[in-house]
Parts: sequence; C-alpha cells; structure tokens
Amino acid sequence: MQDTLTVILAGGMGSRLSPLTDDRAKPAVPFGGKYRIIDFTLTNCLHSGLRRILVLTQYKSHSLQKHLRDGWSLFNPELGEFISVVPPQMRGKGKWYEGTADAIYHNLWLLNRSDAKHVIVLSGDHIYRMDYAEMLKDHIAKGAKLTIASMDIAQKEASAFGVLSIDENSAVKRFNEKPSEPEAMPSDPERSLVSMGIYIFEMETLQRVLTADAEKSDSSHDFGKDIIPSLIEEKGVYAYNFCSDRGRVARDCYWRDVGTIDSFYQANMDLLEPIPPMNLYQANWGIRTYEPQLPPARTVSSATGNEGIFINSIIANGVINSGGSVQHSVISSNVRINDCAMVVDSILFDDVEVGEGCKLVNCIIDKHVRIPANTSIGLNPIEDAKRFKISDKGIVVVPESYKF
Repeated sequence: MQDTLTVILAGGMGSRLSPLTDDRAKPAVPFGGKYRIIDFTLTNCLHSGLRRILVLTQYKSHSLQKHLRDGWSLFNPELGEFISVVPPQMRGKGKWYEGTADAIYHNLWLLNRSDAKHVIVLSGDHIYRMDYAEMLKDHIAKGAKLTIASMDIAQKEASAFGVLSIDENSAVKRFNEKPSEPEAMPSDPERSLVSMGIYIFEMETLQRVLTADAEKSDSSHDFGKDIIPSLIEEKGVYAYNFCSDRGRVARDCYWRDVGTIDSFYQANMDLLEPIPPMNLYQANWGIRTYEPQLPPARTVSSATGNEGIFINSIIANGVINSGGSVQHSVISSNVRINDCAMVVDSILFDDVEVGEGCKLVNCIIDKHVRIPANTSIGLNPIEDAKRFKISDKGIVVVPESYKF
C-alpha cells in the first residue's frame, strides 16, 4: 500500500488516566501483562499491510519513543517502509498542537512529501483488532472523500462520542460531536451509531480542509467538532461498519477507549474471561510488542512450605511466586510475590515486589513499587484515599516508584 500514509495521533495528555500517565504518554501505558496500548493500533497496521507510519507525539513521550525504538524497528526504509516518531515541530507559530486536526495540519509538509493518495488517521490509545485494508477498499470503491469507522452502542453511552446518521448507502447525513441527546438508529431506538475516531481521507481533501480550518479563529481544530461537519455539507462522507463480515478479523466487534482508570481496568479484566472478547491468542493476528529476555514464570515453595498459586490469571515472563496466592489478576514481567501474600482482581505492572503477608484487592500497581510486608491495599477505602487515587468504581492506583 505504497499510495497510503498512516498517521497515528499519540500526543494526548491522558489526564483522566492519571497517575498512570503522570510520567508517560497514554499510548505507552502497559496493558495485558506484556503490551503497551499503542501495540494494538500498530499491530493492526502491520497485519493490514500499512508500512508507512507517522506517530505524532507531544506530551511525556520518552517512554513511548523508547518502546517504538525497541519493539517496532522492523520495517525496511529501502523498500519505502517506516515508523517515524514525529514530535511537535513548532511550525504553527511556535505553538503546541491545539486539537486532533491541528496536529496533522502542523505536519502537512510531511504529508506533501509522501506522494500518498490516501491518509489513514488513527488514535494510538484504543484496544481493538481491525483490518484497515478492508476499510480502505470500501473507501476507494465508493469514491469517498472521507470514510469514518463506526459501530453501534447503547444510546445512553453515546454522548461520549461523535454520533452519525447515515442513509441506506452508508453516506453520512449528520454528525454531532458528543451530543447531550444522541440520535438513535432507525433500526433500534435504544442504540446509536458512533464514530471510532478512525478516518480515511483522500490526500487532496485532507490538505484542503485542514488549511481552511487553520485560518478560522473560532475553530477548535478538532476532527469531530470542526472537520467532519464541514465535509458532510460537500457530500462524499461515508461510514464503514467496524463489526462486519469482512477482513481477516471478521465479526471481531471488541473496541475499547481506555481513557479512564475504570475503563482501563475493565479492559484488562476482559482478558481473563473464559472466552475473552479480545482474543490475544488468534493465530493469524498476533499482537506484537517489545519484550525483554527474561526466564519463564514459576512458582516456588516458600520457607514455610506454602506453594505459590495462580488462579485464572495472566502471568508474564520473569515472575516468581514464592508461596503467595494470585487470583483473577494480570501480572506483568519481573514481579515478585512473597510468602502468604494475596493478590486478587488486580493489575501489577513490571518490576513490582509484593511483600510477605500483603493483601491487594482491586488494585493497579505501577512499575518499580516495593510493597512492605503485611500491607493491605484495596480493603480500606478511607485509609487508601489518604495515599492513593481511587477511581469511581473503587480501583486503587499506586503510582510508579511509590515509596511506602
């Protein structure tokens, strides 16, 4: 697909995911025991044959840049393939990016140099599996100026998204960004059709609308609020059904915006279902990432004779469980769980040590945390709130390198 350029927006602050984003960009947040969030978007590109990729970064991008260097330096530039990290170039009068559309407008000079006919715009902070090649085929077949990936969700949840109304040919008639009263689908009054933030533009169209938008002083320079509504008036905007029977991942309808602690936690817990809605074990669509060379995970009998136990959990390499009990949890690389410790319904990032007799329930423990013996987290909300952030649904988050 040498005539297609992919742009991944990876520069948002991710403040709703704090403290996990206090020192890293949202797409670089660990997920599922061994991945980073951006791995899912990049893997979709890889399996879809998209090998000309710009990753636009901005806030706290060091961890993300390091991960891309270590895990994604696999394309051959001599064949015109690349994953290029593009920090803000300050071309817009020395300003930071002021919106999703503005981020690409600042980098139009890179798009102009690409000779691409089509531009795929993606977010680097969603968890899903999708064959973009099928969406591109649909876009070209319809002669679209813009194609928007869409899915239907419960109407009561749709106010957090851009809501579409389409005709019988999937042409978009109306688009409202985060409306207070979302429009229902004619076929189901309890569901709405929403944008997934995945777009395919014709290059000429994208250049033209971004240039025009940049000259408007009253614009928020956002795709949902400004660019899409202006294009609908010209016609040529179509919706593409994400949950379709097309492509190598047909009928894979799982998509999550992990923008809050609770949505991030739930997406991890989804992986522990008997039949996970996001199947990491699909042979023809493996999720790529960087993984350090560590020995296999193991259980060890403690000095008191207790056996390390794992029940319905994801366990990464390098983990040692010495007499502890882990249930329904996601355990990342190089974690140590000591005698009589209990970890339940929790997510532990890399290089965490759980001391003897600790009790962790409904927790997210960020990297490089040493939890002293007999510490309890997630059992006493009043005490936990004195030290840690607690989500709306009661998930306790211990920040990276926290010192007890």
